[in-house]
Amino acid sequence: MSFPIVVWILTALAAVVIMLTRLRLSGAGAAGRFSISSRVPLTHFVAGIVALVLWLGVLVAPEDSLLGGPIVGILAIAFWWLTAICGLLILARWLPAKGRHAPEASGDSWSDGPGLSLLAHLGMVVGVLVFTYAYLTAAV
Repeated sequence: MSFPIVVWILTALAAVVIMLTRLRLSGAGAAGRFSISSRVPLTHFVAGIVALVLWLGVLVAPEDSLLGGPIVGILAIAFWWLTAICGLLILARWLPAKGRHAPEASGDSWSDGPGLSLLAHLGMVVGVLVFTYAYLTAAV
């Protein structure tokens, strides 16, 4: 499997993570131990959509066009990193708490614990590392 195919697969998976995170956290009773600001998932979604659109432009547009240029590529990578950082902040709702008055973790219909969030958002960080490497080495 060649490297550009891996980038395309990771791009599709990143789009799924962005959309599923939006769906999962859109309700008031999101799973986790702590509640997080509603701005974090919103920033995750908006930055992810912007990153996805810019990144697709980088992948399909010729290098000498506006969408294939270096400014768009750098912006796409920056928005991917913002999305990944917000995803890690979303994971913070699962941090363990100690003490007598520590809240219990709440579940939802998606999963019984942080497994799905860990897979999605740590995978997003790995994907963004691959995107950054692919862009910096001009592999895509």
